[in-house]
Amino acid sequence: MNWLKKGFFGAKGMQYISRAVMTGIVLLTIILSIAGCSSNSEPIEAIWITVPEASDTVAIPVSVVNENKMVHFMLGKGPNGDIAFMVYEMNKEIYARSNVCPPCWSVGFSLQNDILVCDSCATTFNAKTGDGIKGSQSCVGFPKESVPYEIKDDTIIMKYSDLITSYQKTLEPGWS
Repeated sequence: MNWLKKGFFGAKGMQYISRAVMTGIVLLTIILSIAGCSSNSEPIEAIWITVPEASDTVAIPVSVVNENKMVHFMLGKGPNGDIAFMVYEMNKEIYARSNVCPPCWSVGFSLQNDILVCDSCATTFNAKTGDGIKGSQSCVGFPKESVPYEIKDDTIIMKYSDLITSYQKTLEPGWS
């Protein structure tokens, strides 16, 4: 029982173990905080905005997209009424796409890392290309067509004709 009074490892041994445990805890905390900050596991939900409509273009300030990371808007000039679009920032690049999942008729997507997720059926699409990845067999076959745009005076400018073409292509399965 003499070892209980002096400590099983002795005073120096206990100091060494205490330091090793504390160092391990600090390192684990650092690793977990870096891992938690390195990727966004929570989806970015879009906000709906109203866009000013000029005679043949739609304009969205770049700052609105940068601040919100993803925005949705409606255009009332579609062949069957209002049609939806999304604009999002990913890896410091801006993307504009048709915002419809034809089989389930969702008009909403979230952005999770580099994946677009349908808010209705959870089908996933590559956010860079618009191609379907996995999910509902009927929905995955309808890629999200990009919308050409230009940035002028810190404003994203899209032509109505390009928006409508993008929407119509998204209604067609497997165009990519």
